[in-house]
Amino acid sequence: MCTPAFGRSTSVMCAIIVTNTGRRRRVSEIRLFLLSRSVLSMDGHREAGSSVEVDDLNLSRLLNKPKLNIERQRSFDERSLSELSINVRALEGYDSIYSPGGYRSGFNTPSTARNSFEPHPMVAEAWDSLRRSLVHFRGQPVGTIAANDHGSEELLNYDQVFVRDFVPSALAFLMNGEPEIVKNFLLKTLHLQGWEKKIDRFTLGEGVMPASFKVLHDPARKMDTLIADFGESAIGRVAPVDSGFWWIILLRAYTKSTGDLSLAERHECQKGMRLILALCLSEGYDTFPTLLCADGCSMIDRRMGIYGYPIEIQALFFMALRCALPMLKHDAEGKEFVERIVKRLHALSYHMRSYFWLDFKQLNDIYRYKTEEYSHTAVNKFNVIPDSIPDWVFDFMPTRGGYFIGNVSPARMDFRWFALGNLVAILSSLSTPEQSMAIMDLIEERWEELVGEMPLKITYPAIENHEWRIVTGCDPKNTRWSYHNGGSWPVLLWLLTAACIKTGRPQIARRAIELAESRLLKDGWPEYYDGKLGRYIGKQARKFQTWSIAGYLVAKMMLEDPSHLGMVSLEEDKAMKPLIKRSNSWTC
Repeated sequence: MCTPAFGRSTSVMCAIIVTNTGRRRRVSEIRLFLLSRSVLSMDGHREAGSSVEVDDLNLSRLLNKPKLNIERQRSFDERSLSELSINVRALEGYDSIYSPGGYRSGFNTPSTARNSFEPHPMVAEAWDSLRRSLVHFRGQPVGTIAANDHGSEELLNYDQVFVRDFVPSALAFLMNGEPEIVKNFLLKTLHLQGWEKKIDRFTLGEGVMPASFKVLHDPARKMDTLIADFGESAIGRVAPVDSGFWWIILLRAYTKSTGDLSLAERHECQKGMRLILALCLSEGYDTFPTLLCADGCSMIDRRMGIYGYPIEIQALFFMALRCALPMLKHDAEGKEFVERIVKRLHALSYHMRSYFWLDFKQLNDIYRYKTEEYSHTAVNKFNVIPDSIPDWVFDFMPTRGGYFIGNVSPARMDFRWFALGNLVAILSSLSTPEQSMAIMDLIEERWEELVGEMPLKITYPAIENHEWRIVTGCDPKNTRWSYHNGGSWPVLLWLLTAACIKTGRPQIARRAIELAESRLLKDGWPEYYDGKLGRYIGKQARKFQTWSIAGYLVAKMMLEDPSHLGMVSLEEDKAMKPLIKRSNSWTC
């Protein structure tokens, strides 16, 4: 029996043995296997035990192929924050920060069809559907509508371009060498950011990005008009906190993919980033580095008990800060924000890794917490009552694995699993390498609960009965195991795939993609699925949901060409472990 635990030389020996088994696999899988191993060794992650089993691969075709030459340059993203000597010198080698270096597809043919020897028939259908969802403003494509469901009686706001929804569409176009659409979208939403935002005589913060926008065509006057929604038309009248974060993340993805520094360096883009950062870096009464948010301010856009410090917003906040850091100019205004970002990143990473993280040991510690502790020596810093731990957590938590819980605030810990927050934590390196591996271990250990028959549960478990009535306000759309209350969302497939590649677990992504391919096209690309296992098309789900389509394409392209990962992934900063200092206020 041959195992992959002894490095590259043993892998070659295994290849000879595997050749005789007669099994055949695509070269794309072989490239993915080797690249995931090299990424693991680069990042300092474990090299053994997380890769595809060697006897499942046929490496014989490599004998007649040139060796894959992966040249890796140290980008600004990978530099330690401790190297940011803000007042001493400007950035060195800024021109090479966003070298495309393998991140750009550069062809007109969809890369999924280009790199795959056996392209799935869904790929062509997905591209056709994605292109049909394009929205044009004055002749230029500026985004994709949320859903192109002609069978639905009510359009509601599904005919609009949502900032968060467009992200997977943008990544698909970038991976396919079509960056102009993404550039147009970034500039158009930036223009909308500058509009006055007033709801019921109250003016929102200057940096708020729209949740969505709509293009109105007037054929008589031959004019196009933009109408933006900053929350005034949303259910519950909640402004999106995540739109600004996704905008910054997408700006970096565009720059990484194209190597075009000029867009991020534009005055309006620099100002747009500073306005977003000014909103979330402002100092006030809060004693935590996390961001205080209301229900409905993120992808979970209805009342679901995520008020306070939801993991999704904290992870996106962290990633946006890290993405903005290398893109901000070191002029008079930019330097101030760089300093504030560096300080916040240190505090935020410590807070999240310490207080939001839950594994078997931590759960046992919380179970034994004492209450009413006072002073800086308190272990139970948030005064969490152990009796408030829900029973399901003890059965759900495996001895191997862990995750970032949904929320932490005084006397409250929301132990629910939230997929988006945990996957973004991996991609942004908010989680340590060990924590990232533990999250993937949990997904494997609790596959039926978190993946089931359609990837991926947005949250687990569902809220039921009296708790559902209190937490959701009797929301008929968020009944148990539906929509945001334990529903399964195919769009999360691209985030899962990216996290799998980063942690060296491509086999998990492959398994999830195969599940999606068995249903998605046949079911008409639904927005979400219902049921404990995700077996049923959502009761109010739109068909031909654009981000379900784009999420599949991004997952497929990323799995076949893992170099695309660089657009949405940041390596761990070794200096992100600040010294713990005693508060100045604990003594007089």
